[in-house]
Amino acid sequence: MQYSDFKKIVFDNVKDFNTVHIFECGQCFRWIKEKADDENDNPVYVGVAGSYAARVSFDDGTLTIEASGGDKAFWADYFDLGTDYGEIKRTLSESEPKIKEAAEYGYGIRILNQDLFETLISFIISQNNNIPRIRKCIEAICERFGEKTAEIDGREIYAFPTPEGLAQAEVEDIAALKLGYRSAYIVESSKEYLQYGAPSCRDDLIKMHGIGPKVANCIMLFGLRDVEAFPLDTWVRHIMNDMYGLDEKADKAMYTLAEDRFGEYAGYAQQYLFYYYRDKGL
Repeated sequence: MQYSDFKKIVFDNVKDFNTVHIFECGQCFRWIKEKADDENDNPVYVGVAGSYAARVSFDDGTLTIEASGGDKAFWADYFDLGTDYGEIKRTLSESEPKIKEAAEYGYGIRILNQDLFETLISFIISQNNNIPRIRKCIEAICERFGEKTAEIDGREIYAFPTPEGLAQAEVEDIAALKLGYRSAYIVESSKEYLQYGAPSCRDDLIKMHGIGPKVANCIMLFGLRDVEAFPLDTWVRHIMNDMYGLDEKADKAMYTLAEDRFGEYAGYAQQYLFYYYRDKGL
């Protein structure tokens, strides 16, 4: 499908929304700025949600999505427009004053409702990897094993591969895409996804190849929509040390503190803090 055939979907009076905050907070890897040097507060992003290619822009409360598919309900769900993020930020700031500045800085973060299988494989790929390389690896695997879904300004866009497609892949073919030791994890976890069904909790995830506690928590938050999940990576360990003096290896203490301080909003707190510290280089 060509961009000229995309349909336009518009949402008015949208609050707590910023394209940079949403697409650059570490939760997704398939959205990029339309213009790499665009320094606007809300630059246009082009990417993929499920099997749909889209161009997303936001201006003065109006969210415009030009997409190859998906109805208004799909995109409202994807961008979690039914959740009151203003209330979440107020609650977090009242219960934990230290988070107030971070929530104000990343005011436009929304946790996307992403496809579970894509999220699972994406965060397996993310292990010991930086974001530019993660994006390249994911695009390579989509081009090799996914189906072309659209073309925008000459850029071919591919849907994420299906569980069946990756389960049938040869480890060597995936390794050729510079995915290293993760290649076997991708094939085996895809087979497990088909054999045992989609994981529904932490215990299901931990049993799968290539998924440890950190990756499991990322998948819980971004794929299973468990907003109490609190992923611990290098940045978050530093944050918990800086804010509360916890040893950066004290996982149990960090999980306990997050539960006590942030409660049912721990996942949102993690995103505000992660984006704030990483973006400001604190």
